[in-house]
Amino acid sequence: MNKIELLAPAGTLEKLKIAINYGADAVYLGGKKFSLRANAQNLSNEEIKEACEYAHKLGKKIYVTVNIIFHNDDYEGLIEYLKDLASYKVDAIIVSDPSIIEIIKENKIDLKVYISTQMSTANKEAVLYWKKLGVERVVLARECSKEDIKDIIDSTGVEVECFLHGAMCSAYSGRCVLSNYFTNRDANRGACAQICRWCFDLQKNNTDIKNETQFTMQAKDLSMINYLKDMIEIGITSLKVEGRMRSFYYIATVISTYREAIDDYYNNNLTDEKIKQYEKILNRVANRESIDQFFNKKITKREQYFSGRKEESNQDFLGIVLDYDEKEEIVTLTQRNYFKKGDSVEIFGPKIKTFSFIIPDIYDEKGNLLDVANHPEQIIKFKLDKKVYKDNIMRVKIK
Repeated sequence: MNKIELLAPAGTLEKLKIAINYGADAVYLGGKKFSLRANAQNLSNEEIKEACEYAHKLGKKIYVTVNIIFHNDDYEGLIEYLKDLASYKVDAIIVSDPSIIEIIKENKIDLKVYISTQMSTANKEAVLYWKKLGVERVVLARECSKEDIKDIIDSTGVEVECFLHGAMCSAYSGRCVLSNYFTNRDANRGACAQICRWCFDLQKNNTDIKNETQFTMQAKDLSMINYLKDMIEIGITSLKVEGRMRSFYYIATVISTYREAIDDYYNNNLTDEKIKQYEKILNRVANRESIDQFFNKKITKREQYFSGRKEESNQDFLGIVLDYDEKEEIVTLTQRNYFKKGDSVEIFGPKIKTFSFIIPDIYDEKGNLLDVANHPEQIIKFKLDKKVYKDNIMRVKIK
């Protein structure tokens, strides 16, 4: 059995490197054009080339999204862009418009094509159609059940990619026109205004309905940690984390957590106790409630917020390591959220096993003793008897 792929999002080159260093097998990203998530920074051609070089040296893969729904004037410059991606040795492009497949064939461009979730592929006949066109992988609609996914895999022999974690769409896998209607921003060309997360007054017969909370239609987030075993065992090729616009702390936390869980599975160490701890970590990094959505049941009112949304950002992310002096046992980090002497914290990241400790005396970069670290981006130093590495992350201890 081939080990399942853990696929991470990256809205910037910095986030791409974080995703890879924290355990991703592959990263998907968008360029400055032809990609959904127009509000993400996205990568220039030069950055995509650098991303491919960086990833390939480490045995990782890069997928580039070319997944807008094209209008007539969107095709300008497309062929040249696709040729550039091929020259960078991009491992595949993710598309939603079938015309791209023909353009690649007609122009003999050496690119693998994967079908985006924007095509809402939810049945085996559609997957077989894409297979006839030479597509090697399909990102299935988020609305597929476990039985749907297994039937598609068993019936088609096509690689299947499924969402593992992240935000959901209130429309059918992204096919929404609410953003166009309310703001003239096209959700299917990367400019979604996320109308489903707005709060609305309710009316009946032109009269406001008085209520403590306003109406929303937003979906709760997706988290499949409790069904990770099932997803691996039914033959999914790639597990995809949503979040090209998320922070690098979010990406580092989610990717490292699922990396550990996947490795535990293959090493026969994925216990119920570990799953519960991973679930705690994943729940704390999200600002909305995360649940399993469509995979194992029919949807109920539990899967969405209807009367007011609940979004709470936490301050768990305390700092990122800049340096460690082994001789003096001094760690230097950039502070991100408030902490003080006596706080219970933990450090996680590449090259180390997550460990916890109590914050000792803290100093600024000039050696002045501080009562608290409460200035974002401030350089902080303190004594630590365990070796840590650059880009390791310190957070509130998760109990």
